[in-house]
Amino acid sequence: MELIARRQFVPAYIALDTVFLLVLAGLLLWKKRRMAALVGGIMGAVYFIVDYGVFHLICHSRSIEGGSLFWTLLWMSMSYGFTNFAWIWLALDKDEYLIEWSLLILCWWFCCPMLAQLIGFGQTPIVIQRTTGAYHGWMAAILFVGYLLAVVRNLRESDRKCRIDLLRLLAIGIAAQFAWEAALLLGGIRSAGLDFAEKLRPLIVNSLLETNLGMPYVYLIFVALTRRFTPALARREDVPSFRERIAENNGKRVRRPNA
Repeated sequence: MELIARRQFVPAYIALDTVFLLVLAGLLLWKKRRMAALVGGIMGAVYFIVDYGVFHLICHSRSIEGGSLFWTLLWMSMSYGFTNFAWIWLALDKDEYLIEWSLLILCWWFCCPMLAQLIGFGQTPIVIQRTTGAYHGWMAAILFVGYLLAVVRNLRESDRKCRIDLLRLLAIGIAAQFAWEAALLLGGIRSAGLDFAEKLRPLIVNSLLETNLGMPYVYLIFVALTRRFTPALARREDVPSFRERIAENNGKRVRRPNA
């Protein structure tokens, strides 16, 4: 089934969000969450390669009115890729400031559209959309294979402490996309001009599929990197095995600073 993912926003939205990205990156570096910032930057670049290279150049599923497709996709990819994956990384690591990071990001996603309308009143809106029929099947295959491999690994693992917490992966993957999609919908950005059913379909389908499909793979990368490096990108003196790092992460809890 074809699904139309459309966004409509004024240019002020891009300017405001770019400032927020710089602020978020600065806060992450200030608190020495360098690995989260690095992963966010890398994933922003990956999103751009996929969005512009695959969705646009190969699948021809992207179209735009009122702006440059290249530059708009570059901003969109860096915005979503950096913010979402820095947040996902902090959630996987059960960062002690996870509540603060989450509140900051969610509050911005909700407030940015309204601030943009206030500042950019009268600006000609940019309308960008994509259809998903050409690639959602491939995304579904990636999602199924990733979780299949994670399930098989858990079935082979006798020690419960060393099993992948699949419910947590699902919760993080679905919640990150859902929060973003819901904020876009409430702010009048997502699916502007479409009927109610077409507004809800991207919220539900994208939340279950688009970020969630990468969670098993992201988690493997997370374990592989964090067994050797700290959040500040310093080398760990003790390097646990892959299984030991999973158990270490499973045993960690989100704690308030100085608790």
